[in-house]
Amino acid sequence: MSLDGELALITGGAQGIGLATAQALAREGCNLIICGRNLARLKRAQRALSTGNGKVLALVCDVRDERSVKRMFGAVSRKFKSLDILINSAGIAHRFKPTGEVTAKEWTDVLATNLTGTFLMTKAALPLMKRGAAIVNVLSMSSKRVFPNLSAYNASKFGAPGLTNTLREELRQAGIRVIAVLPGSTDTPIWNTLWPDAPRHKMIKPETVAEALVSALKLPPESTVEELAIMPTGGPL
Repeated sequence: MSLDGELALITGGAQGIGLATAQALAREGCNLIICGRNLARLKRAQRALSTGNGKVLALVCDVRDERSVKRMFGAVSRKFKSLDILINSAGIAHRFKPTGEVTAKEWTDVLATNLTGTFLMTKAALPLMKRGAAIVNVLSMSSKRVFPNLSAYNASKFGAPGLTNTLREELRQAGIRVIAVLPGSTDTPIWNTLWPDAPRHKMIKPETVAEALVSALKLPPESTVEELAIMPTGGPL
């Protein structure tokens, strides 16, 4: 199925899996909205993405903040009549540390970004989405497997499938697909916080995740991928 001319909104679209997905969708002819908190990073990504035929709009948005999300979608709804694809890719982590050493702020920030942000973005996007649209939540293998010393990250990623699976069942009759993407260790900037000395040469490239994600979106409308797990060939790090 062609994605040419469709409108996709990607959170965390200025780096990592979000940016790689935006690049892959641009090659498919999609018009793009990328959002994030860092304006300078967004502008760099916008320039890089604007070499294709589609339009690229970069909007500052903090997915943790309902007011920020509503402001962004106000701007989106004034400019566009509908949204075809929502990619919830924004995510953060804390450094490896025992649960007893995780601060309340670290806990709150991680859950607010990784879980609440997905809820707020989806809730705001749904009025713009029609039959044939798709929501893709970029989760993690941490949604299925607990890693020690990552309590806030694990909690946020274990909660996300619950939200994703609920949305899928609620939206089946509306003809809106909900896809969970579960990458294993992927070479993105999140490791700068999580594990700066991680062996990145063993990791999946974000472009690989993006390619698999876009392939799932291109399935014919009578079919869907509900869960897409992608692992490094060598297994978990």
